Amino acid sequence: MRSGTIGVTNWRRRGVILTAAIAIVVAALAMVSPASLARPSMSTEVRSVIARDIDPMAAASGAGGVAVAVRMNGRTLFFNYGYADQVEKRPITSDELFNVGSVRKVFEATLVAEGVRRGEFSLDDPVNKYVTELHGDYISRVTIGQLATHTSGLSLPTDHPPWPTQHYSLAGFYDALNAFTPHDGEAPGKQHIYSHAGYILLQLVLERRYGKPISALIETGVAKPLGMKSTVVPERGADGRAMMSPELLARTVQGYSQSGVPIGLPGDQQGYFDFSGTGQMFSTARDLSILLAACLDDGAVDPQVWDALQMTQREAFRVGPQAGQAMAWETIGTDGPTIVDKPGGLNNASAYIGLVPERKIGIVILANRGDVHPFEAARSTILPALSRMWVSGL
Repeated sequence: MRSGTIGVTNWRRRGVILTAAIAIVVAALAMVSPASLARPSMSTEVRSVIARDIDPMAAASGAGGVAVAVRMNGRTLFFNYGYADQVEKRPITSDELFNVGSVRKVFEATLVAEGVRRGEFSLDDPVNKYVTELHGDYISRVTIGQLATHTSGLSLPTDHPPWPTQHYSLAGFYDALNAFTPHDGEAPGKQHIYSHAGYILLQLVLERRYGKPISALIETGVAKPLGMKSTVVPERGADGRAMMSPELLARTVQGYSQSGVPIGLPGDQQGYFDFSGTGQMFSTARDLSILLAACLDDGAVDPQVWDALQMTQREAFRVGPQAGQAMAWETIGTDGPTIVDKPGGLNNASAYIGLVPERKIGIVILANRGDVHPFEAARSTILPALSRMWVSGL
């Protein structure tokens, strides 16, 4: 009799608890608006934001496509459009390798920052402390920091159109640097002039300081610590094609012109410098999304690499009211938070990596066409829109 009474009492208590739990759920649902319940997922909203600008970059003919990675709210989302190879009908994926052009400069700037943090050299060191073949009056006053921030004043014919037809051997490059004189009163550290030649010289400084090729330095100093397994700086073969493993080459996109004509073979490398290490870097949207996360301090990051990445993003030279220059990165003022980014491009490839550090938002855009300009869309519409989504609490 007693045990039966206990059983009834327990059931009554369970009923009270269940009723209370239902009441709590009902109250919680009452607080959620129908619009919130119907709200699209983060992935859907992000896709909607980027689609307007990214869709047109994938040619309707199939000659070219785009791989996108977005880092937001601690998550990485991937979006792919079009073809890696029109003839093969091979679709773009997040693991296709693209020529990323000048995005490579971010990696070299990071190596410089790591070396400075370790006390292995200073940004104020003259470049001829390491590249001793340089003795001209102007080049002798150029520093490592000025090369990294495009404030050296150096400008060779290879830096801006009209593009020259001649190439530089290593000896010829030294000769050009030793003979360089300013055309309009330039002085080291006093102006901003974007210089590809400056970063080729920075490569030589790094190679001389550490006694290793730049490809190995990038692998051991940046790619490997971050777990980037498909980011390489290959040598350029006699046919202008990157010398990569068959596995990587099989994942490399075909590059296309504005008219949809293939330019070069998959893995095409271009450049005006005919010595080792001067070819372009190849990477994937997935690998560069790892760099995004590291720059934004999401997840576990090697402390040395993280510290160097933060150093590279600090503005060093004010270019104009809405623009500045850091180490490789550019800083762009907007109505909202500052954008820190780096574009890259050739006649058959376009690349972009952009950050909104204040919101921990980032985007990678890789295209196998040279006639699209992802940095314009990212700066003007995509990153500002993603920042507004962040404010709205998505």
